[in-house]
Amino acid sequence: MIVAITGASAGVGRATAREFAAKGWDVALIARNGARLEEAAEEARRLGVRALAVEADVADHALLQAAAVRIERELGPIDVWINNAMATIFAPVASITPEEYRRATEVTYLGQVYGTMAALSVMRPRDRGTIVNIGSALAYRAIPLQSAYCGAKYAVRGFTDALRSELIHDGSGIKLVMPHLPAVNTPQFDWALNKMGRRAQPVPPIFQPEVIARGICFAAMHPERREVWIGMPTVKVILANKLAPGLLDRYLASAGYSGQLADEPVSPDAPANLFATVDGDYGAHGRFDKKARSFAWEMALSRYRDAGFVAAAVVSGYVFGRWLNRRR
Repeated sequence: MIVAITGASAGVGRATAREFAAKGWDVALIARNGARLEEAAEEARRLGVRALAVEADVADHALLQAAAVRIERELGPIDVWINNAMATIFAPVASITPEEYRRATEVTYLGQVYGTMAALSVMRPRDRGTIVNIGSALAYRAIPLQSAYCGAKYAVRGFTDALRSELIHDGSGIKLVMPHLPAVNTPQFDWALNKMGRRAQPVPPIFQPEVIARGICFAAMHPERREVWIGMPTVKVILANKLAPGLLDRYLASAGYSGQLADEPVSPDAPANLFATVDGDYGAHGRFDKKARSFAWEMALSRYRDAGFVAAAVVSGYVFGRWLNRRR
């Protein structure tokens, strides 16, 4: 089995590559930073699988199309393609330039569109495969200071739903699934473009990237789920926004600022990866290991959802039978 993962040199993508490799999958890793990609590929090879590092910017459709062809030529047919690459900006709308909006959208939204197109081009002839588009709780509930990222994630959700209907219409065997993520301990909070003067931080509770990787792997293996909400905070945010979006608007007007900004100032020479890759020894984890959770109860329950439904039905039937006997 072969999986291709964009944004695989660090953060969630790197953890996801390790998760699939640990399960015996050959992995193709796509990102801009060749040196980190090769390090990630070597991690996978140490787990006994084949790994191919492909340097490409997901905002360039031609490069992603060439990556898909190369992966199929060197590893074999792609079974799962995961669109994970992203870019964000920590700033209010008034402080973001049109060029910055364009670039964040090209990476976070069009990168998933182009990745999907590349995957479809090789999957359609054999009429099988699974495409995983990475979403977020912020694809349902936008927050201040990340308008570019939130807008792109909303767009990915709309694109994915539209394409799913088209595939159903065509009777296609290709599947689509969209996991939605909570706050994750990744390097993005150290290398994202930040105009706020204070270091960025994820809004707690924070999860380790390995938790997310397990959720993504689960989603890829169960594309009939359509969406997988990873972590209870994701569930709460999505449901709360459905019930009281106006209340959340007012709450986030204050908490959305303080929750995303640490007390530490941003260094004048802080890196920013929006337009160019950032060199350095970045892995899957960010700087929040002491605060991050290594387990999500919600995902454990989701994995055994069907068994839970059966158990609930058995218990309900038993209780109903006892009640019925007492009535006779």
